[in-house]
Amino acid sequence: MALKKFKPTTSSQRFKIISAFDEVTTSKPEKSLLAPMKKSGGRNNEGKMTMRYMGGGHKQKYRIIDFKRDKEGMPAKVKTIEYDPNRTARIALLVYTDGEKRYIVAPHGLKVDQEVIAGKGVSPEVGNSMYLSEIPFGTIIHNIELRPGQGAKMARSAGSYAQLVSREGKFAIIKLPSGETRMILNTCKATVGMVSNPDHSLEVSGKAGRSRWLGRRPRTRGVVMNPVDHPMGGGEGRSSGGHPRSRKGLPAKGYKTRSKKKASSKYIIERRKK
Repeated sequence: MALKKFKPTTSSQRFKIISAFDEVTTSKPEKSLLAPMKKSGGRNNEGKMTMRYMGGGHKQKYRIIDFKRDKEGMPAKVKTIEYDPNRTARIALLVYTDGEKRYIVAPHGLKVDQEVIAGKGVSPEVGNSMYLSEIPFGTIIHNIELRPGQGAKMARSAGSYAQLVSREGKFAIIKLPSGETRMILNTCKATVGMVSNPDHSLEVSGKAGRSRWLGRRPRTRGVVMNPVDHPMGGGEGRSSGGHPRSRKGLPAKGYKTRSKKKASSKYIIERRKK
């Protein structure tokens, strides 16, 4: 995984740092695993804008990803490693021995022609999907289920991973990327390894236009609005804007918004670091 810097031939090239796409092996996706993606532009079914600063962007197709890995006991070969415009990680095209093709989120270090498998009694090698009850302690994992058969929900973005710390009864104890330690049922699945594209956080877009390609419109700061539009608006000249708050008045820094009655709190052993 490498990054590419550019000579400052233009002002937008000066700070631009992007992925070199070394690991990507093809530019054409598998047609049978594509689905259309409709853009809302932040509007609801009445045409009213409910989410601001969204709109435009490059036309994209959705890649159907297998987050469940429910084709157990059947080995699959990695055919290609591909770029996915809908996520920060790379994706891998698997071809099973029966000919079926599926996309998965590619783990870091996965190579073309490598064999991966999911299910019980599988060796803990990169790309293999296993039950938490069988994964050795200290193993780096990603694509973790929260409920059995639900499909991966945690540690899916570029470079993220969790670690299996121990097991207590029917629960596995996992340390998550945020620093939170929580219990998850042993019957849930996870994939061995770290998610690909770990240098994603070091990328620098270099210009506002790249945000527009992603469908992000310019964002107006609350401080420059009028009092009618934002709690931090108003004042003569360049005033600071008072306490940092959201548009709806909720404090933005240090204020806990998590519900005290949330059902999943009983599974959290240690809260995430501030």
